[in-house]
Amino acid sequence: MTSAVELTILMPCLNEAETISGCIAKAKSFLERASIVGEVLIADNGSSDGSVALAQRGGATVITVAERGYGAALRAGIAAARGRFVIMGDADDSYDFSNLDPFIAKLRAGCDLVMGNRFTGGIAPGAMPFLHRYLGNPLLSFIGRMFFRAKIGDFHCGLRGFRRDAILALDLRSSGMELASEMVVRAAVGNLNIVEVPTTLAVDGRSRRPHLRTWHDGWRHLRFLLMFSPRWLFLYPGLALVALGALGVAALFSGPLMLSPDFGLDDHTFLVAAIAILVGVQVVGFAVIARHFAVANALLPRSQLLAALLSVISLERGLMIAAGIVCGGVAGVGWSVWQWSLVDFGPLTAPVVMRVLTFALVLIATGIQLAFTFFLLGVIDLPFRGKD
Repeated sequence: MTSAVELTILMPCLNEAETISGCIAKAKSFLERASIVGEVLIADNGSSDGSVALAQRGGATVITVAERGYGAALRAGIAAARGRFVIMGDADDSYDFSNLDPFIAKLRAGCDLVMGNRFTGGIAPGAMPFLHRYLGNPLLSFIGRMFFRAKIGDFHCGLRGFRRDAILALDLRSSGMELASEMVVRAAVGNLNIVEVPTTLAVDGRSRRPHLRTWHDGWRHLRFLLMFSPRWLFLYPGLALVALGALGVAALFSGPLMLSPDFGLDDHTFLVAAIAILVGVQVVGFAVIARHFAVANALLPRSQLLAALLSVISLERGLMIAAGIVCGGVAGVGWSVWQWSLVDFGPLTAPVVMRVLTFALVLIATGIQLAFTFFLLGVIDLPFRGKD
């Protein structure tokens, strides 16, 4: 009876003829030394330099992945893996596949995702570009920790191990380099058990330029982190705008605010504050819509607070709230017109009238925005509603 495969060592590959044989040899030596029933799996992404033949000659299993991209190759490799555990790493000889003991120990102990940390394990001189080491990786890792409460020091380490079934359940979808971020983010959001172990990074053995493009791929990682966190992308900035705008409107509603004998805040600042409220309300609406859409499409877990809020504020109640706000604005416009009529529709000299009119128009626009926001939430719900 053939023993079940415990570990798949997975390497995505695109023209790695210079290094792939050495990587496979190190991986197979680890399996033999550790007495692990395992396989070395190469997910080839269209190599034209003989990498496939070299991998097969080295004893690895090779699958061909038609969809281009680092993420696409890894997703296909994870799906094809036979091991209960998978340890993935680049095939450029920058990671030491002969020393995977810390990863397998953590996986056997029950961890779902084991991340390598190159900053604690050691980065060889010249192995990581200056911008990546001191700006890109630290900044993106900090954002990841702040947005998703993932206690990971090296968000983008390419050497990592995981339980295959746990990662398959996350339904990863990225096709590019940002899959590295998606895996950690969705594991953190899904409350998987994530740990880090030190690992090393050596200078890769390729003579050509790496596939990674500093600014392009850095932006793709940042874009993913932002779009996967409606709170930080929309909610917090929107609330900040509303709060600052409300503070400005309250401070200036009764008249100018003199900060010194020669400097003060007046009508123009009041207008800016009023517009800040208007923009802030719209951005908060975007946050609710984005989170609701992400939950409806199984991208993010259900938010208890949002679910409770939407259960209380139905479309009809939301429209009533929006109508009430619009009516308040219309009343303000009516009062302003009445004040204007008192001077026979001539020049208005009372600053409070313009303030009331400005704020009234903001209320009308806010009410209209809210009405359309509630309608859009209803549209998102349509495919998921059963028959009444």
